[in-house]
Amino acid sequence: MAVKVRVERTIGDRVLSMETGLLAKQAAGSVLVQYGETVVLVAAATGAPRAGIDFFPLTCDYRERAAAAGKFPGGFLKREGRPTMKETLTSRLIDRPIRPLFPVGFNDEVQVQASVLASDRQTDGDVLAMNGASAALCISELPFHGPIGSVRLAQIDGVFVPFPSQDQLEESDLDLIVSGSEDSVLMIEGFAREMPEDRMLEAIDECQRIIRELCLMQKELMEKGGKAKKEYDIPDYKPLQERIYGAYLADMKQIKAIEGKLERNEASKKLKERAKAELIPDPEAEGAICEGHFSHVWHDLEEKAVRELILEGRRPDGRDSASLRPISCEVDLLPRVHGSALFQRGETQALVTITLGTGKDEQRVDGLFDEYSKKFMLDYYFPSFSVGEVRPIRGPGRREIGHGALAERSVKPVLPDPDTFPYTIRVISDILESNGSSSMASVCGATLGLMAAGVPISNPVAGISVGLVKETDDRWTLLTDIIGDEDHFGDMDFKIAGSQAGITGIQLDLKIAGISREIIKATLGQSRDARMEILRNMITAIRRPRAEISGHAPRLLRTQINPEKIGLLIGPGGKTIRAIQESTGANIEVEDDGTVTVAAHDGESAMAAMAKVEALTASIQIGRVYEGRVTSVKDFGAFVELVPGKDGLCHISELSDEYVASVGDVCQVGDVMRVKVIAVDDQDRVKLSRRAAMRELAEENGEAPEAVEAESTDE
Repeated sequence: MAVKVRVERTIGDRVLSMETGLLAKQAAGSVLVQYGETVVLVAAATGAPRAGIDFFPLTCDYRERAAAAGKFPGGFLKREGRPTMKETLTSRLIDRPIRPLFPVGFNDEVQVQASVLASDRQTDGDVLAMNGASAALCISELPFHGPIGSVRLAQIDGVFVPFPSQDQLEESDLDLIVSGSEDSVLMIEGFAREMPEDRMLEAIDECQRIIRELCLMQKELMEKGGKAKKEYDIPDYKPLQERIYGAYLADMKQIKAIEGKLERNEASKKLKERAKAELIPDPEAEGAICEGHFSHVWHDLEEKAVRELILEGRRPDGRDSASLRPISCEVDLLPRVHGSALFQRGETQALVTITLGTGKDEQRVDGLFDEYSKKFMLDYYFPSFSVGEVRPIRGPGRREIGHGALAERSVKPVLPDPDTFPYTIRVISDILESNGSSSMASVCGATLGLMAAGVPISNPVAGISVGLVKETDDRWTLLTDIIGDEDHFGDMDFKIAGSQAGITGIQLDLKIAGISREIIKATLGQSRDARMEILRNMITAIRRPRAEISGHAPRLLRTQINPEKIGLLIGPGGKTIRAIQESTGANIEVEDDGTVTVAAHDGESAMAAMAKVEALTASIQIGRVYEGRVTSVKDFGAFVELVPGKDGLCHISELSDEYVASVGDVCQVGDVMRVKVIAVDDQDRVKLSRRAAMRELAEENGEAPEAVEAESTDE
């Protein structure tokens, strides 16, 4: 019978615990992770490798059950369905740091599943699941070269806060997740409000300090409840490697120096076909080379050729290590849309479209935390033709969702406050060509498109990807603006986005077991130089946001009314607000705090609707002169409508300086009459004076009051 084992540490202001031995005992490894009152179960399972595969089939899945927060899932079925965007992004976060820590050639099926069992609605389960995945693999028999720790870091008033609560994150100008071993960094995912590079490095250092404690914690768990590691047979490809390298490496290096991607790929394909024909003339013959082994070693050959070229100082497309590919920027490519831009860097091309909408276009997001709405969305599309391939068109995959989220959060810090620019904004990035760093091209294209659409962003944002080829701790090369081959055969894809003021988005993925602080620091510096150059290119297309939005975009006007007058604006059963909308063609949204937003297809309709709203909800001011319409005539005076829905009484004694025998002698129902507000009593009853208004008008015109009154009466 398994014995329950528990380890814990105080991280931040609460206790982080890991427990194994009680739940999911048939899994290869399972860990219950708890921080505060949020609990995540992570289980790892394994199976025999599928026949013929030449890759590591790792699957990571993260799920949030609504019951964990005491909620029912939405929808008719009242049951969780396909993974949400948050779950998909977290699944990627779990996968990225653990994948490089399995041995090359290990192709057994491995699945990691993380489920949030309880949520205090303040602690996010994502980082807990990341730590749980490492711990579950560490205590299993699987050949996982861990442990690794993962930490989220916030910055509030200049102070770093580890494992922040949801409330703290809302105050923070940093949301940084770092995974690593005791002495190196494996993965970074972070977003900031234009944070300088040196401060970002300090934040990563702080994460590394906490990661060491998390790794020690997992080692303690392994000592108390871990299983002995199982020996696995890893195929020995060395004899075949020596044979293929000796015969074809020189040719492959020449091919990898061809500048054009398609031409390079075609030449590589032909060389592979020739080598296969020479080395495996009869696949059925006794002792023939296994085609799967050949394909594996051929991939290694391509990798070796690319890496040797780079370490010799020759990149595949001829650039030096710090140079960018040629950049071109255009705006206003498409008619009718609210904004458009084209950003091209080398053979990577992003076409961006901007759509501006109203509050009804906001995206509602529900999960374990409180439901909220998004006013900014960036959707990334990666069609197969962008890389010259054929694939069926399906919904967005994990890669598209991940790249879109990275670009979205990288641009978001420079967007205007909704109070000053109340539009809902959607950005679509269509990748029409791809040869490296399409997510960062989306960031650049989104910035251009937003400025062209008249969105008043605070600073333009650009993004760049930096690669790495590392042979030893002392021999490595950074590569600015990596192309596909450098990404595929290199060791690192480090994406950094930001403005001239600092970093807004950062993402690190590795194929090796970590990088040093020295490499991170050098990358931050090299990426900043590249980012400044990209920004200089971008402002040649458009220097600043346009002063006006597109004529095809809806017009939004916003005002603030007294919340007590919301009922007056809406009217019985919505009669009043509906009448305004029907007469003007505008749409009116009213919030509980009295914020009123008017949306219309043109400015004239919006202004007409806003005028009616303001007139209806305006406070009657004592001493102000109004032009109102007589709604009722009584023996004692006339009732005058000052603003829609609000009347005042002009007593017969206040109609004229002269004696008035009958109210009907001065005015009739429907007449427009100038009156002055002379009093408003405790019961909000308004007292008016026509004669005071006539006196005031006479003084302004330099006329006798009698003449003005006579003129008014004649009218």
